[in-house]
Amino acid sequence: MEGVLWKKFKLCIGSHVKSAKVGEYYLFWARSLEKAYPDKLLNELGETEVQVYLDLLGRKNRYQAWQLKQANDAFLVLFQKALSVVWADPWMIRINKTSEGDGIKPSVPSAPSSRRCSFKDSRNFTSLELRHPGVIERVRTVIRTLHYSYNTEKTYLEWICRYVNYLEMRHPGEAGAKEVKDYLEYLATTREVAGNTQRQALNALVFLYGKVLEKPLGDLGGYARPKKPQRLPVVFTHEEVDVVLNSINGTLGLMAGLLYGSGLRLNECIRLRVKDVDFARQQLVVRGKGDKERVTVLPERYQQPLREHLGRVKELHLADLNNGQGRVYLPPALARKYPNSNREWGWQYVFPSRKLSGDPRGGLARRHHIDESCLQKTMKKAILANGLTRQAGCHTLRHSFATHLLEAGYDIRTVQELLGHADVSTTMIYTHVLNRPGIAVKSPADRPTRHQPDGVGKAASHA
Repeated sequence: MEGVLWKKFKLCIGSHVKSAKVGEYYLFWARSLEKAYPDKLLNELGETEVQVYLDLLGRKNRYQAWQLKQANDAFLVLFQKALSVVWADPWMIRINKTSEGDGIKPSVPSAPSSRRCSFKDSRNFTSLELRHPGVIERVRTVIRTLHYSYNTEKTYLEWICRYVNYLEMRHPGEAGAKEVKDYLEYLATTREVAGNTQRQALNALVFLYGKVLEKPLGDLGGYARPKKPQRLPVVFTHEEVDVVLNSINGTLGLMAGLLYGSGLRLNECIRLRVKDVDFARQQLVVRGKGDKERVTVLPERYQQPLREHLGRVKELHLADLNNGQGRVYLPPALARKYPNSNREWGWQYVFPSRKLSGDPRGGLARRHHIDESCLQKTMKKAILANGLTRQAGCHTLRHSFATHLLEAGYDIRTVQELLGHADVSTTMIYTHVLNRPGIAVKSPADRPTRHQPDGVGKAASHA
């Protein structure tokens, strides 16, 4: 929206509503409509396109009736007062909150405008839903049928939106292997993304065509897949571990201690349940990648702090129960079989969030686990504050756990079980970090010699 039109729209809002706060929301709705049709100007939109967008808002569970009415009023002011389009004079916008079949059918705008979205990496879900209704919902259905994680669902949907935007909003079913190859090459050459990012996009598009559209891509015509880089993990020394852990206090300090003391991944730590903690056997039951369970050690150093922490968490849970809450997320099949188990103490998260939040897949308010970014940010601050220059993070504590165990003489099969690696070759990378793939190696430059190289030691003797 051009600056002149913005100013005119704000003047129209000022004469229509008295509250400045409501005026800000009117601007929000106008911007959201503009983003929904990135290849058209607002004055190029017709009645059907605006109605389709309102129908889409009505089908989303996150908007209440008063919000939909507010959007309705904002669009009336925009098109009748600010833009003065012909069709808006006798027009009365209808809000449809029923199913798609009861309202106006979403339709693809006929002639695309010459105005194109300049940034081809847009993740505009609304625009994709408007142009090709049903695509996003179908992707979600297939992903959840195959029991993929929520993070995978979110990542795949983002890449599919970027890809459709690259196709200038064509339906992905109209494209194929050639377009996918062109897009991946565009990512590599124009966007200059990393190899891991390129592989992530490829996986998402292979899933889209193979599982959702049922049109497997097959050969991509000589597309050169990026090689996976072979990098050694960053490992802290014992002293560096102590310095970092001593810099983090409270609940986050306890979490960081378990990452190192038990060799947990960050997601494994934040998703621990109360029943997974076994003080008697000094062990943790961990659900790792692929929903595979393993048992790892519970350090003695953190047992008493963990007991005290669980006492505080139980008080929070009892307060939630008294307020009619206390529910926690459970796998759908388990929740159906044991409908009341989501309130039981054993199923609660060891590290719960401070406040209730809506489930991203169902919308039900629950006490979810703590957000992973809390510990990530705190770890980064602790690393920088202590002058550590290596590129390290939460996962560095897991690398350090494995390396320090091998340094202490534990066999690699034991370390493999504690880490939850399916293949011992994955664990073998830590032997390279130790620089002893079977024997200790000493540099030949460190052997005792009779003669010093030219220049070595001369400055000291001369001084």
